Amino acid sequence: MKLSDVLLPEFDQEMANTRKTLERVPEGKPDYKPHPKSMPLARLAGHVAEIPMWGTMTLTQDSIDIDPVGQPPFQLTVMTSRRQLLEAFDANVKSTRAALAAVSNDAWQKPWTLLSGGQVIFTLPKLAVFRAFVLSHLIHHRAQLGVYLRLNDVPVPSIYGPSADEGQM
Repeated sequence: MKLSDVLLPEFDQEMANTRKTLERVPEGKPDYKPHPKSMPLARLAGHVAEIPMWGTMTLTQDSIDIDPVGQPPFQLTVMTSRRQLLEAFDANVKSTRAALAAVSNDAWQKPWTLLSGGQVIFTLPKLAVFRAFVLSHLIHHRAQLGVYLRLNDVPVPSIYGPSADEGQM
């Protein structure tokens, strides 16, 4: 059995849950943040929408430098509208799902490296990067986004069970 076949249902479930959350991000509060050290809402939502793209980069490349010497740095996604946010998210999910479906079991064991300015931040097997840096990272920031929704009186969607706003899934 391909490892990808095991991961695809989890990927699909997490992407569906993430999209439900992104669909609720208010457009009129791009600079909202619950604490001075927090990301503004438009950047946090953009980050959640861009994280699936890291799955494509993990599965199709051996490394990425987010601030390559002599070149522009990685472009961060910032929400300008809910439509733009969802279109970016959907495109990233589509690309990563295709890469996930195609990756071989052997490729999962190959190392992947994240660099900044040519300096190694970490190197891990692609499977570890996909699970931690893509899926778990997405879940973490989606939960943060859920808190932002709650603090702005936006109903929080059911994710793994009923939310205080949705009694059923």
